[in-house]
Amino acid sequence: MTIYYDQINVGDEMPSLTMEPVTETQLVRYSGAAGDFNPIHTVPHLAEAAGLGGVIAHGMLVMGLVGRAITDWVGVAALRQFGVRFVGITRPGQTITVTGRVVEKLEVDGEHCEHRLRCEVTAVDQAGELKIKGSFTAALPLSK
Repeated sequence: MTIYYDQINVGDEMPSLTMEPVTETQLVRYSGAAGDFNPIHTVPHLAEAAGLGGVIAHGMLVMGLVGRAITDWVGVAALRQFGVRFVGITRPGQTITVTGRVVEKLEVDGEHCEHRLRCEVTAVDQAGELKIKGSFTAALPLSK
């Protein structure tokens, strides 16, 4: 479903997306895909020894979940900017929910005028603990 710039208002919320609980298998698979083999993500006794209380998810894995929620809403081609600040640790078994809202509408001149939304996003676990706070900008078409 295409969303249109002129049908969105400041304050509108993007559809929330709740993921399946993070699994240890997911962390191992992400380690291989990302080439990040830091054992704090996959080896419980080493994560414990590091003072982390057990394995933790890669921050970029959680950022990827946020990116999925964004692109499910606006599409990959619309995305112009995406950035986050990592706020909390995510552990296996936690369920992440991504929400966001429109904070600004912009018209950007250039070779072609683009109609853009600037949005804020957050990712929280099932207890409401903040994991990521971020923003993105997306260029949307006008309705016909």
